[in-house]
Amino acid sequence: MITIKDCTIQAGKFAISDINIEIPTGEYGILMGKTGSGKTTILEALCGLRKVAAGKILISGEDITQKRPAERNIGFLPQDIALFDHMTVHEHIAFGMRIQKWDKAIIEQRVKELAERLQISHLLDRKPAGLSGGEKQRTAMGRALAVKPKVLCLDEPLSTLDDDTHEEVINLIKNVTKENNITTLHITHRQSEAEKLGQHFFLIDDGKVIRQEAK
Repeated sequence: MITIKDCTIQAGKFAISDINIEIPTGEYGILMGKTGSGKTTILEALCGLRKVAAGKILISGEDITQKRPAERNIGFLPQDIALFDHMTVHEHIAFGMRIQKWDKAIIEQRVKELAERLQISHLLDRKPAGLSGGEKQRTAMGRALAVKPKVLCLDEPLSTLDDDTHEEVINLIKNVTKENNITTLHITHRQSEAEKLGQHFFLIDDGKVIRQEAK
């Protein structure tokens, strides 16, 4: 479960206050709003990349407000995907596990398992320059899922994809998050994307959550 309770988040002169968001365990939340409304700021606070001025953030009932990003067990897929040019697909997927000092044999098994699930086994030795948009998305998804996170945060990850690839990756995200019982918060501007994936909907406007609905 994701719980953002009575939070105030400061981003320079811009502040978002009284933010309350709750997404039950294993369910899919959609966060929408105009450009500059504070969507990414909320996601960054959840991931530990931005401090909370007031309020609490909880994952499965545990207060993680003051925890470092690496301690939160959250997978994050940023808007720009943030793949490293010098790293192969294999190295990207293994990255988080190596940081956490997983056993090498377990890392290899996990990379193999995710690559097969994401249909990128044949790309493990390639670097980002040799990948299509959809293949880059799958690689970034593998990296985010590798350490078996309880929560997944997605910041407009599909905005640059063509229609066919977009539909393909939507189905992939839906299946993977459901199979692994991952609680998800996803930012998007596309209503069709929101309707296909979402169960809980949050609209940010003028620094506040002004509408909350559940499917």
